[in-house]
Amino acid sequence: MSQLPTTSIAAIASYAEQSVTLAGWVYNKTEKGKLIFVQLRDGSGTIQCVVFKKNVSEAAFQAAQSLTQESSCRVTGGVRADSRAPGGFELDVQELEVVHLSQEYPISPKEHGTEFLMEHRHLWVRSSRQHALLRIRAEVIAAAQEWLNAQGFVRFDAPILTATAAEGTSNLFATDYFDLGKAYLAQTGQLYAEAGMMAFGKVYCFGPTFRAEKSKTRRHLTEFWMIEPEVAFATHDDNMVLQEQFVSAIVQRVLERRADDLKVLERDTTPLERVKPPFPRLSYDDAVKLINEKYQEVEGCAPITWGDDFGAPHETLIVQQYDRPVFVERFPAAVKAFYMEPDPNRPEVALCADLLAPEGYGEIIGGSQRIHDATLLEQRIREHGLNAEDYQWYLDLRRYGTVPHSGFGMGIERAVAWITNTRHIRETVPFPRMLYRIYP
Repeated sequence: MSQLPTTSIAAIASYAEQSVTLAGWVYNKTEKGKLIFVQLRDGSGTIQCVVFKKNVSEAAFQAAQSLTQESSCRVTGGVRADSRAPGGFELDVQELEVVHLSQEYPISPKEHGTEFLMEHRHLWVRSSRQHALLRIRAEVIAAAQEWLNAQGFVRFDAPILTATAAEGTSNLFATDYFDLGKAYLAQTGQLYAEAGMMAFGKVYCFGPTFRAEKSKTRRHLTEFWMIEPEVAFATHDDNMVLQEQFVSAIVQRVLERRADDLKVLERDTTPLERVKPPFPRLSYDDAVKLINEKYQEVEGCAPITWGDDFGAPHETLIVQQYDRPVFVERFPAAVKAFYMEPDPNRPEVALCADLLAPEGYGEIIGGSQRIHDATLLEQRIREHGLNAEDYQWYLDLRRYGTVPHSGFGMGIERAVAWITNTRHIRETVPFPRMLYRIYP
């Protein structure tokens, strides 16, 4: 191969009317006599490479003829502007080197069932739609962390193996931990983030979390990624303001930087453009009234009694009333986690909120003001049937310089599903773990 600049397809515009070398994989190929059109992808983009028999050696033309879908190759050629081409450029091929000829690729342009595609997830991630989804996922993660960093938050990593439950013991994965008894895969990093908050004031943890719920809905995964900020001296109202700023910043950055990927997904961006503070606030009481008045408008929705938690149809009904995400706040304390601060004016409800995404996507964030009184927290631990001795370190945070504080957790996959308008959450993570899926 010629010793010419090697570049990426994403940077190809910088080499207009020059010759460069690209390395990638064959996404598609079309032959028309003395012309071979190779769609080459390299992870940064896709470009059409035009192999004209008279412009290349006989060996290079034969190599182009031999290419199969997903074969890897290096291609050298002249970069030519063409407004008709995806990305605005084509490559007039001068040389072509096959790195590896792929076997018959199992995923073809024909329709494949979901089960087949999930069995071949390790290959499916190469397709244009999955590629766009996972690029947007990466952008959401980067946007979330960079925005928090810019606001003075410190990343504070929480352990994945824990000795105690954070939100009850019924949905934990347990394992034997040497001679120390049972350990559990973390449901959340929040309790540990609270320790970091007492040291740094503003922190967030980010990592995989696990729920052993036997759920098969399109909104649930067994293993998912969550980003969880905690802030000292912050009230429930402060917490909601932080959430709406955070979510808005993420959405606007995706609109700005991943517009091409959103186009691949055929995402109508109009609803996303409206995702700007302030977000509406709806009390749990008013949400119950709304549901009981309009439940017939949503399939599968049913009346509820005060004290019930919401199902997906209830959340869908609520978000249909608004053109942007909406907070439902002050849920009954009995249906929420033990660490949530009761409303001092109405102890039967907690100072908490769920942030529901529009377009039927439901909860993407759960947050609350945390109990900062040690006596009350220990009482709530016991009321939830948990062993207070297991939480002494967590209670210590209320014994040594306690302060009012608040935090929340955003599930990355649910946020990505909403932003991309993807029906099933399994497509928003490279390798989904679900009730009946642990391979590949």
